[in-house]
Amino acid sequence: MTRILIIGYMGAGKTTLGKVLAKELGLPFYDLDWYIESRMMKTVPQLFAERGEEGFRKVEHNMLHEVAEFEDVVISCGGGTPCFYDNMEYMNAQGDTVYLKASPEVLYAHLQMGKVERPLLKNKTREEMQAFIKEQLAEREKYYTKARHIFNVDLLDNYEKIQTSVNNLRKLLNI
Repeated sequence: MTRILIIGYMGAGKTTLGKVLAKELGLPFYDLDWYIESRMMKTVPQLFAERGEEGFRKVEHNMLHEVAEFEDVVISCGGGTPCFYDNMEYMNAQGDTVYLKASPEVLYAHLQMGKVERPLLKNKTREEMQAFIKEQLAEREKYYTKARHIFNVDLLDNYEKIQTSVNNLRKLLNI
């Protein structure tokens, strides 16, 4: 049985690399945020607005416990998922965890490329966003580094770089 849980800061490339990895392995891919949205019939920003971060994290915790029971899957978790409750320990017990480690500069570049609304970055200027990423990444690093594997991610701005990263990720996981 293969169960790969990909973690890291928002914009690290969890969904991008996870989708390609899952396709190559012939496994289903689940993005935890998308799973939450489909089960709750609301977007993550709506859930944040209605329930606050604490309320959202409770929902996220419960949905993680559902999706991480699936067999033969690749799962991309939200950036904050490992940092709440016993989520990181639970994920390590469920399968291979991979922390996609990226510099604040790479994260900022990825977030600028992405079109997804990020509740925690809403209404921030470029400078505020860069400072926020750096500060929050420093806080979250202690959770992320509990992953079984750490995989450094560079700028994923074209298919060739994504494919090279997936190939290197497969070598790291021995699959």
